[in-house]
Amino acid sequence: MEFKNKKLEEFEKNIKNKKVAVIGVGVSNIPLIDYLYEKQAIVTIFDNKEAEKIPKEISEKIKKYNFEFYFGSRSLDNLHRYDIIFRSPSCLPTKPELVREKERGAIITTEIEQLIKMAPCKVIGITGSDGKTTTTTLTAKILEDAGYNVYLGGNIGIPLFTKLKDIKPEDIIVLELSSFQLMGMEVSPDIAAITNITPNHLNVHKDYQEYIDAKKNIYKHQKSTGILVLNADNELTNACQDDANGDVILFSSKQKLSYGYIVEDGIIKKCNDGIRRHLISQDEIKLKGIHNLQNICTALALTENLVDTEKALDTVKEFSGVHHRLELVRTLNGVEWYNDSASTSPTRGISALNSFENEIVLIAGGADKNLDYTPFGKAIVERNVKSLILIGQTADKIYTAVKNELEKQNKTLDIHMCETFKQSLELAKRIAKPGQIVLFSPASTSFDMFKDMYDRGDRFREEVNKF
Repeated sequence: MEFKNKKLEEFEKNIKNKKVAVIGVGVSNIPLIDYLYEKQAIVTIFDNKEAEKIPKEISEKIKKYNFEFYFGSRSLDNLHRYDIIFRSPSCLPTKPELVREKERGAIITTEIEQLIKMAPCKVIGITGSDGKTTTTTLTAKILEDAGYNVYLGGNIGIPLFTKLKDIKPEDIIVLELSSFQLMGMEVSPDIAAITNITPNHLNVHKDYQEYIDAKKNIYKHQKSTGILVLNADNELTNACQDDANGDVILFSSKQKLSYGYIVEDGIIKKCNDGIRRHLISQDEIKLKGIHNLQNICTALALTENLVDTEKALDTVKEFSGVHHRLELVRTLNGVEWYNDSASTSPTRGISALNSFENEIVLIAGGADKNLDYTPFGKAIVERNVKSLILIGQTADKIYTAVKNELEKQNKTLDIHMCETFKQSLELAKRIAKPGQIVLFSPASTSFDMFKDMYDRGDRFREEVNKF
């Protein structure tokens, strides 16, 4: 008998003729606009961009559907008396206009939240300050290779809410979830993981606690049958096990666990009542760095009840990573060039530095998220960085952190400041010696010079391949 998603059918019946606001015309909400039109909702579109900056495709769609719309920085002034409000991840639920509408009785939600609520199948969700994209991608690949029909979405993949009609109970949804998506969430995935929590996005969140609380929503609404995978080495994530509703699986690269996954001398081992089983070693995989061994531990833990371990390890051995994450672009005159554009915070920059034994020419800097660069400065001085090239808004902050650490340790370092991205690459080409690595790991976001981190990484790859 053909499967019918009763929750989805009920939602579609109820949405007809309801007043629905869609805030933001980004990637996740575009299919939603088509869907709401098809289901005969009364839709109004809001976006903080001015009308002339709205993509032509969207403007034409709004006109075709005869939707009401409000654009510009004051657009939410017109947010009144809606039944349901779909916010984009960048429009936090703490905005006064959203709080006011919720108090009046509106349902504030997101495409992702409705997906999880109505999913007919198992949902796996991954969040964390670092490592979530690699972990999410690897988790989906392990499941796919094992024969599951996998729907990959959230921060990566495609918007999945409008695909609900095609998803069957035997399928699996795998989601990468950001703090912005998790804020206000009143439902959690069946299986969840937090790779780590360190300060991030403090230019958007009210404070660090708001960021932490958002991350915790990935497990707060789990049932007793839920599974939560946590990093035992991170104080904040380790503490999450105290209020978990279901089973907890820990992983660690620093501790001896009685149950879970550990990294010991470059080997991933599974622990069960103190018995350790060797699973895979660093020299059997293509990913570099201890942080990627931790990501593998997370993916193995997430899938351990769904996939035979040996089959999962076959996938791990063949997995070469995700673009813009320690991606080897080319070797030129004995120098390896690595694109780590996904390094958008100091902790990611530190992980990148810890992944190499070779001497490094480091290119760093970008847009500022109000983060502390002192630990990054310390890592630069203590690791094998031979030359440091700085660009972007955070160049001065990184420079100060490095100079302070150099003075503290009575060391010197070759440091350069560049005005443009291209200048930094040309300089790296001139000063890098055979056997060294040029590592582009900005430890900052991209919005001072680029559209996003993918644009930044693509530019790096293009320019380096021209040499």
